[in-house]
Amino acid sequence: MYAMVEIGGQTHKAEKGSEFLVNLMDGEKGANLNFDKVTMISDSGTVEIGAPYLNASIKVEIVEPIVKGKKLTVFKYKNKTNYHVKTGHRQKYTLIKIVDITK
Repeated sequence: MYAMVEIGGQTHKAEKGSEFLVNLMDGEKGANLNFDKVTMISDSGTVEIGAPYLNASIKVEIVEPIVKGKKLTVFKYKNKTNYHVKTGHRQKYTLIKIVDITK
């Protein structure tokens, strides 16, 4: 059984026991959260699609509240003017684990 859930403006495939990164959210390590913006549920061959959402919820647990993503290099350059700026960026994420999917 898996579900498509909208978390923080992004859609993720959620299966029981799976872990994935979402945009930074408030919460402590071990806190339980519920998300009710479920757009699709697939259970043993039957598929339910919401218009736009279903009456279902996803229960998640925060595994790690702050995880830093891969470093990106941002380089600005203008020709013939001796202008160049090099900066970096690391996005912050929250690692969550799917505990339960309820219809």
